[in-house]
Amino acid sequence: MAWHMPAETAPHDRTWMAFPAEGPTLGETASERDEGYDTWTAVAHAVAEFEPVTMIVDPAEVARARRMLSSSIDIVEAPVDEFWMRDSGPTFVIDDERPGVLGAVDWIFNGWGAPAWAQWQKAAQHARIIAGAVGAELVSSTLVNEGGGIHVDGEGTVLLTDTVQLDPRRNPYADKARVEAEMARTLGATKAVWLPRGLTRDYDDFGTNGHVDIVATIVSPGRLLLHEQQNPEHPDHAVTRRLRAHLEQQTDAAGRRFEIVDLPAPATLRDDEGFVDWSYVNHLVTNEGVVACGFGDEQADAAARAILADVYPGRRVVTVDARPLFDRGGGIHCITQQQPSVGVPA
Repeated sequence: MAWHMPAETAPHDRTWMAFPAEGPTLGETASERDEGYDTWTAVAHAVAEFEPVTMIVDPAEVARARRMLSSSIDIVEAPVDEFWMRDSGPTFVIDDERPGVLGAVDWIFNGWGAPAWAQWQKAAQHARIIAGAVGAELVSSTLVNEGGGIHVDGEGTVLLTDTVQLDPRRNPYADKARVEAEMARTLGATKAVWLPRGLTRDYDDFGTNGHVDIVATIVSPGRLLLHEQQNPEHPDHAVTRRLRAHLEQQTDAAGRRFEIVDLPAPATLRDDEGFVDWSYVNHLVTNEGVVACGFGDEQADAAARAILADVYPGRRVVTVDARPLFDRGGGIHCITQQQPSVGVPA
């Protein structure tokens, strides 16, 4: 077997999501819960403009899901507690030695380090459930990891973060060599590029401790898109400059230095909880499209769409208001997971 994870820009068969279920993530009040349902639904409908969407739905939420979701969106009933599909679901891979074979990496998911507030035991089963539903070969891993903690270029490069894969709440006995060996086995990654940290808000109690998919992504081999906080009043102003200086010294699997494209943050600096981590980097690339985060900042949202259209030529960029997602700890990329096309063997 020679598993490898295609780039997100490669063709997809579908995108997977999970419909919200009542609990700490969805919200305490009826209005908060309705906002969550509405936002997950809006993202699903935006993605469905470009490719099929399949939604994992808790049995208690099936009636609501059928009422809110377009009939074009397939539903798979399974228990749900957390519904950040990027993190709890499988990371799909293909086998270079066996054409047409799809794999599903089943990372250990413990709710981003098993914090006291998290409910994750049901979501931890989603990778196996989805693998079974699509007939994918399960690739079991003993590494605690989430799909939002990695980005690949499809050609052997993987982006990681020191504070995620080496988090003692996740992998207390891991070191970089062990993590890199597991990335090679499961994703076909021959070169790991480690970021020293993530964005400031991501280290709060409800954060992920530095997921890369809110900071940087590889839009094409040798080319990085990097979150840029331009306002020196925000602590991420210093963080993103440190990350840029670090990434300027890194090379990919082919030995290339990265071309770095800055993606500026919106103007808002704070919400009721402190400094925001609103990031346009946390978008989903789809077949012929990009579903981007919006933040109610018309000028910044439009500028982000223009940059995304430039780095993903030929794709139509649409925006969905992602503020309710970020209020709950993530963005559009965090609630979606692409299933790559494997083609039909000759």
